[in-house]
Amino acid sequence: MNLGLAGRTAVVTGASKGIGLAVTQALIQEGVRVAAGARHGSPELSELADRGEVTVVLDDLTTVAGCQTLVNEAVARFGGIDILVNNVGGVHPRTKGFLEVTDADWQQAMEINLFSAVRASRAAIPHLLRRAPSAIVTVCSVNAALPDPTVIDYSAAKAALRSFCKSLSKELGPSGVRVNTVSPGPVETALWLGSGGVAETLAEAQGLDPATVKSAAVAGTPTGRFTRPAEVAQIVLLLASESAGNVTGTDVLIDGGLVTSL
Repeated sequence: MNLGLAGRTAVVTGASKGIGLAVTQALIQEGVRVAAGARHGSPELSELADRGEVTVVLDDLTTVAGCQTLVNEAVARFGGIDILVNNVGGVHPRTKGFLEVTDADWQQAMEINLFSAVRASRAAIPHLLRRAPSAIVTVCSVNAALPDPTVIDYSAAKAALRSFCKSLSKELGPSGVRVNTVSPGPVETALWLGSGGVAETLAEAQGLDPATVKSAAVAGTPTGRFTRPAEVAQIVLLLASESAGNVTGTDVLIDGGLVTSL
């Protein structure tokens, strides 16, 4: 399917690994010019920059200044922005319960999972309005609708993120900027499966093997497996394209059937 994205320009946050890297790779394959932002680089991101129309910006994308720098670099290099993909996020399991989650923990969860998207959107929207029809696609989480005490601050931040995007879609829709979210369940990324990731942290707290925690995370789901980053990327690209030109304010689940409610 030709999504008609060739020649457009995208800004992707959190682009050095996991879902963000997969989105960047998929956009490049569609002929999109990409401004890829991340706190730290990666060999994979450097390779993309060497062989495609990609500019890499390394900055703290939880800050106003970092988000503005990324957007400014995109506009300077490519002349404008057609797509914003908000992908910055992070989670740390709270294995000792709510009373051990400090104000600093809560603030960090909100900065990474909510305010990063708020700040990147604020920086990008003036340019998206000038290039409408355009799109914002934000990576959310099933935890926005599945509150979990083990990730209590993350769940709250993602619920706020989904609400923010829904509200923004109503404001920007009449101006030709569509705003949607994608909510993955467990994904095969370092966030879940890497050193210090969710599986390892929970396994250490519960005296289990990380592989057992991984299996339990998708046990009983219809597909019985983790989502692959490239699968999330394809949903992001569809929502960013005019093939989904009348889709806005929508959240798309990609969770292997984990969420069972209507």
